[in-house]
Formats: sequence, structure tokens, C-alpha cells
Amino acid sequence: MEEVLVFVPKKTTRIKYVFSLVFKDILKVNCDVTSDLDEFLSSDRAKFVYSDKPHSDDLFFRSSDLLFHRGIENIDTDYVEHEGNNALFPVYDSNSVLPFDVFSAIFYVVSRYEEYQPYVPDRHGRFTAKLSVSHELNFLNKPIVNIWANIVRDIILNKYPDFVFPKRTFKFVPTYDIDSAYAYAQKGLVRSIGGYFMSLKNFNWSEVIQRSRVLFSGFKDPFDTYDLQIEYQRKYNLKPIYFFLFGLYGQFDKNINTRNRTYRFLVKKMGDYAQIGIHPSYYSNENPELLHKEIRNLEEVVNKDITQSRQHFLKLVLPVTYRNLIEEDITDDYSMGYASLPGFRAGICDPYNFYDLDIEAETKLRIHPFAVMDGTLRDYMELTPHEAIEEIKKLIDEVKKVDGTFSSLWHNEPLSDEKRWKGWRKVYEEMLKMATE
Repeated sequence: MEEVLVFVPKKTTRIKYVFSLVFKDILKVNCDVTSDLDEFLSSDRAKFVYSDKPHSDDLFFRSSDLLFHRGIENIDTDYVEHEGNNALFPVYDSNSVLPFDVFSAIFYVVSRYEEYQPYVPDRHGRFTAKLSVSHELNFLNKPIVNIWANIVRDIILNKYPDFVFPKRTFKFVPTYDIDSAYAYAQKGLVRSIGGYFMSLKNFNWSEVIQRSRVLFSGFKDPFDTYDLQIEYQRKYNLKPIYFFLFGLYGQFDKNINTRNRTYRFLVKKMGDYAQIGIHPSYYSNENPELLHKEIRNLEEVVNKDITQSRQHFLKLVLPVTYRNLIEEDITDDYSMGYASLPGFRAGICDPYNFYDLDIEAETKLRIHPFAVMDGTLRDYMELTPHEAIEEIKKLIDEVKKVDGTFSSLWHNEPLSDEKRWKGWRKVYEEMLKMATE
């Protein structure tokens, strides 16, 4: 594997992290970071300087202070336009190959630096898309970190045309959240009576009829779309990941009783076709003991370790949520995305390691960002199915441009193609076609 040599005036954990992310994770080459100027000057490898001054006539990326500091400070999110996109951390040095500190910009976005600073959360305690610098600077819908990494790659190739960066390939990772496995079935007597009462109270006769057909006449539950999902897997050669809500019933947790035999059989069945992860319940974010219990209970059903997770309601509070997951031996999390808008919350479309700013350390927790969720398009943005398809196409095209990983978040309900989800099965099928063609 090819290797790039970088001179920095001082090695820090942030420096090591961001250069490993850019070169090893994204560009797929090695990177050797040195503070020994003599070693750097005598080397004939592909190399560059990352500092506040050139030091030599080699490639020079002018640095700001962010990667040489520790702790969380108020950051000036000034920006400069470069190649059609706004870029953070502008630098004013004619010797610099870029008008902005690309490595600080990448670190700021990927580490979610802004989420460690005071902000006004939404009613679920979440950092919202419209608070983000990515939304403010109009690059939320682009994998800007991958774009910036490719700019670095092109600069190096221009200087060292014989240097070889491996060819990357586009990947698609479909994921499902099973918040409510069934609409009417397996809910138990009390919940079923309550459902009838609410339908009658609202004069919703069609729902009364449908519930009765499912419960008494053997009709298939509208949310029971699992055979269709398996059919999609075979048709499009998919390798999805399922996240099952496995907590107690509550205001925000409406799934089936975890002791229900049919529900447990469903989890086992889907585990024969796909990977299974935990969908921690709403209040587990503030209750590590609850999280522990839910993971252990799910492990008991699938008879294997649970190492993958996605937060219910995307309740992600940094760094607490990730620390709780690490404590439970979760190795991969899929919560990095917004509920209210599609796009790239951490600016990146590929998996990466979580960097804990509070302790200034890279962790082994692997973060898998997703780009789009069904509820975002239907409920938050209020798009029609046709408009949703167009929005998804734009995101897939952006990821394909950087040969990255496109990950989707879907639920079983929209595939019912009924009521509020009428027409949304086609949206999902079109996404599968676009992502696999």
C-alpha cells in the first residue's frame, strides 16, 4: 500500500485521528506523520507540510489552530467558497495549496464539534439539522468530507502523478428500524380494546373493520411486510441490517411485548436473512441499566452477541450515548443522521471511528452514517412519493460521485402501501433500483 509522509510541527491525537481518517479510511493509503523536519526533508516519498509556515518547497497545506489544541472552544465558523462549495476554516496564505484548512474542516464536521457546545434541543432532546453549520453553509446534502478528501488526493496526484490511490467502489447498505412490528396483531387484549375505543371515538370505521379482519378473519396485518422485504433482498442482492425495538411498552415505545412468542419468532426469522441489531428504547439513553437489559434480552432471542445499534427516535446525545454503547460492547452504531432533514450529519458517507472530544481520544466505536429516512421525507418534509424519489436520487448521485457508501433507514410500515403510506412502496423500490443499478 502506498504511503504519504506529512510533516507537522507537533503531533496530537487530533492530528493522528484526522490523517488516519482521510488517508486510511477514505483514500485507502497509509499516512506517516512526523515532527522530524530532517527526516521529512530527506525523504523522497510523496509528502506535504501541514503547518502555519511552509518549511520547504514541498506541498504546503496551511493549518489553523484547531488540530493543535485540546478542549472545546467557541469556534468561528467563517467560510470561503471553493470549487462550488462553502468551506470552513479559511486561511490567507498565498503559499497554501488550498484557501482553507481542509483537515481542520474535516475534523470539525466529523467529530460533531458543534454538538458539544450549548444548543437548544428539540422536544426529544436532539440536536436538529437546522442548527448545524452544514445546513447553514448549504452542504448538508453532500458528503463534503469525502469531497474534501478527494481534493487532497487530486493535489497529491498533481504533484506526484505516479502515486497510486486504490479505486473505490460505491456501496449500498439498506437498514430497517422495527418500531412497531404489527399494526393490530399480537398487541394483547388491553391494547386491542384501547385501539377499538380510539377508532370508535374518532369515527374511524375503516380502521375498526381492518383491525377486526386481522384479529378475527385471518387477514394479513398491514405492517407485516417481512416476506416482501425478503423478496427484495433476493431480487436486488441486498444485505440489510435490522434494528429491533426490544424495550417495555411506553409512550414512545409501541412495539410488541418482548416475551411474545410470535414477535420473538419474527426476530429469529429475520436473523436468518440479515444482521440483527438493537434499537434501544426511548428512555434507555438516560438509563444505562435499561440499555443493558434490552441488549441482553435480544441476545437471548437470537443466541448471539449484539454488537450493532441505532437509537430509537435517533436520540443521540454526544458523547453520553456513544459512551453507553461502548460500555455495552457495541462496536457499530447507525444513528448518525437527522430526523428532520436528509443528508450527511457528520459530512461523511463512509464508516468511521468516533472521536470523543471530552477525553480527546479516538474510540473503537464504528459510526455508520445514513443519508435518508422514510419519515423525514413523508412527515417532516411532507413530500409526495414522486418528490421523495427525486430527493433520494440526488443523494445517491452525490454518494456515487465520491464512490462512497449510501445507507438508507426504512421502516416496515411504508411498505404496506396503505393509508398515509399510499404510494411509498414504489419510493422504496425506486431507491433499491437506483442504488443497485
